[in-house]
Amino acid sequence: MINKNATLRRKKIQQHIRKRITGTTERPRLSVYRSLNNIFGQIIDDTTGTTLAAASSLSKELQEEIKAAKSKVSKSVIVGKLLAKKALEKNIKHVVFDRGGYLYHGRVKAFADGAREGGLKF
Repeated sequence: MINKNATLRRKKIQQHIRKRITGTTERPRLSVYRSLNNIFGQIIDDTTGTTLAAASSLSKELQEEIKAAKSKVSKSVIVGKLLAKKALEKNIKHVVFDRGGYLYHGRVKAFADGAREGGLKF
């Protein structure tokens, strides 16, 4: 069972971050969500409220690589690279990173590093 105090604390931190970080058409926002077993990433244009690209560890094109990965951190790197590839196909090179209230450590950092390896700049 998820600790309600921890969830509320993360939501509060997330709201604090979102006050300062917004995605524009030139620099959309790269948002990360981390569940217990999976990781999800979206590139969002906040001016229009649309998702421009998305990837997750549940994506069908990654199933073979995800099964071969030994840890959740290595899965996060793979998902970050896929999201960067999808973004570059849509001519998105610069993004603003939104860690979503999570600490920039572990899987979130690995996701960001994978996106950087894939070619995104933030």
